[in-house]
Amino acid sequence: MARLRKRVWIPLLVIVATTTAAGWIALRAWHSLDEPLHVPPEGAWLQVDSGTPLRRVTADLAARGILAWPGALDMYARSTGHATRIRAGEYQLSADTTPRKLLAKLVAGQVYLHQLTVIEGWRFVDLLAAVRAHPAIKAGTLDAAALMAALGEPGVPPEGQFYPDTYSFPRGTSDVELLRVAHRALEDHLDQAWQRRTATQLTSPYEALILASIIEKETALPSERRLISGVFQQRLKRNMRLQTDPTVIYGLGDAFDGNLRRADLERDGPYNTYTRTGLPPTPIALPSGASIEAAVAPEPTDALFFVATGRPDGSHTFSATLEQHTEAVRAYLRQLRTAPQ
Repeated sequence: MARLRKRVWIPLLVIVATTTAAGWIALRAWHSLDEPLHVPPEGAWLQVDSGTPLRRVTADLAARGILAWPGALDMYARSTGHATRIRAGEYQLSADTTPRKLLAKLVAGQVYLHQLTVIEGWRFVDLLAAVRAHPAIKAGTLDAAALMAALGEPGVPPEGQFYPDTYSFPRGTSDVELLRVAHRALEDHLDQAWQRRTATQLTSPYEALILASIIEKETALPSERRLISGVFQQRLKRNMRLQTDPTVIYGLGDAFDGNLRRADLERDGPYNTYTRTGLPPTPIALPSGASIEAAVAPEPTDALFFVATGRPDGSHTFSATLEQHTEAVRAYLRQLRTAPQ
């Protein structure tokens, strides 16, 4: 009888032990879904290619020592219907990321967004170089004309056609895609500003863009933008030449060595506003929103001239007469001679 009891109890104990162990494992696996991944302090990256099944993603994370219970996440994803809904892309894993949060991120497609800051005052060549040098952007080989055609603007010069801002985008974004966003942003800002224009000598949004680019290169002081716009518009009204150095420098291109000479000012060309009246044919840089606003809402002024003061703040002296301007130029030269080297 004792021997019979032993034969009965041993299998029962095995079943109980096995059931208990299985239950513990199941409970442990469930709790693991809300425990942080084993991510190093500096963080980790996960690249999910298009069409990659979740089980391959979890296996990769397990092989890297990041995910301790890959089967638990696989089973949970299947039970919730999320296993087939993950999206491709580049994901950043932080120390507080749990398997459950990771799955939610994969399903929502919360990919890591890289950034590129487009600086006001850049020329198009500067912008294109920065875009194509960015490691997360898929660089193409289209030239300027082909790029503008791809943006739906065939024949439009690319200079000034992109809005300076910080843009966020996922890895693999093409140069055309990023430029399209920046171009649309420029169009939106320009159109809205044009609708708010006040007394101006400009006849189109494109003329406003050209003048805004000149203002951008003439001053770094927000307080001066509208006044400089007022000076240029007074000159346009009187059919005076704008006589602005930045347009001449732009026209020189790579030939400009940092020193603008009298011969440069006297050499005629489409961007030489010392030899030609009116605005140059295209913008000369990427204007900021503030410069666009200044172009369409100039400050009323009698001033027709301005020259740098030579002070460190980059300010200018504004004059209504040639005599006043001549004295301001002399003051500027004196300031240069006395400034510490």
